[in-house]
Amino acid sequence: MPIEFLDRRKPVVNNEYYNDLAERWYTAQDDPIALLRAEASLRNPWILRKIRELAPDPGRPLQALDVGCGGGFLSNFLAKEGLSVTGIDLSESSLAIARRKDETQSVIYVRANAYEMPFENESFDVVTSTDFLEHVEDPKRVLREVARCLKTGGLFFFHTFSRTMLANLLAIKSLEWFVKNTPKNLHVIDYFIKPRDLIHWLDELDLETIEVRGIRPVIFQWPILKILMEGIVDPAFRFTWTRSLQVSYLGIARKG
Repeated sequence: MPIEFLDRRKPVVNNEYYNDLAERWYTAQDDPIALLRAEASLRNPWILRKIRELAPDPGRPLQALDVGCGGGFLSNFLAKEGLSVTGIDLSESSLAIARRKDETQSVIYVRANAYEMPFENESFDVVTSTDFLEHVEDPKRVLREVARCLKTGGLFFFHTFSRTMLANLLAIKSLEWFVKNTPKNLHVIDYFIKPRDLIHWLDELDLETIEVRGIRPVIFQWPILKILMEGIVDPAFRFTWTRSLQVSYLGIARKG
């Protein structure tokens, strides 16, 4: 997920972390990447369902772009469900594992900068950006590229963290305190985005927000004890939906 930064005044997000994961993208439990896998297991089916409900022309193969695709959790999932998927990232090692895990061998993985995406205007029916906007210095510039590449009537799915004290506690401090192998500055609170700000930025780009919903860990689940006592994220760890947007949020916007 790495991307060049424009402003070094804020603490720098440790995007180099993703370059060293390799197979651990899919196997590590002693690592915060396991939480991303658990989150994806909740998020990905919902995104697919909404694509099928809301896509402007569901009768034909849809062209989807996954921005900041990382190890391919969402890209490969959508490809298995019949979408024509392109994934972009700056981490070549992440793209390599995404290619290896693509059971369809159909996803086009491209090393590209989200600030200047190498695609024609209005190339995609669906664009996704999950767990990515909080890793870049200039998310508004990424959103401009998303709007440019998205077809009129197309759907944009976004997931990121809210800039709140609770998100700082749960998504930054708790990981650093309890989850093994969490690097310093995996997330930086200054890069988290308030929902109202993101919705405003989308509106300026003629991307109308259709729905936003919160995501949080299930509070009363035994795997939390394993994190607290051993620093391990058990495969049974679960996330759930919430009305609150205080921690992280997932949303849909439509162009035009």
